[in-house]
Amino acid sequence: MSKSSFGELIKGNTPVLIDFSAEWCGPCKMLAPILNEVKNTLGNKVKIIKIDVDKNQQLASNYRVQSVPTMILFKESKQLWRQSGVPTKDQLVQLVQQHV
Repeated sequence: MSKSSFGELIKGNTPVLIDFSAEWCGPCKMLAPILNEVKNTLGNKVKIIKIDVDKNQQLASNYRVQSVPTMILFKESKQLWRQSGVPTKDQLVQLVQQHV
């Protein structure tokens, strides 16, 4: 993914939760169903995008992603929150609702 297309993704008024992950990452696989539940709960209030750090090394480097999974919440191109590891569904739902 190019930096300009990523910039387009995160510039809107809807919060965008980026999941920087990798195919080989066990915790990343645990996160997938949690993100599905978050999307089912919040619907159009959030965009959730998974980015493979191995296929998008430059983008991961730009955001200093050093471990996976790393989640970053953006709104209007601003980074609002960041966490490495696997948060709970409730943590993510509450986080997004604060920024809707």
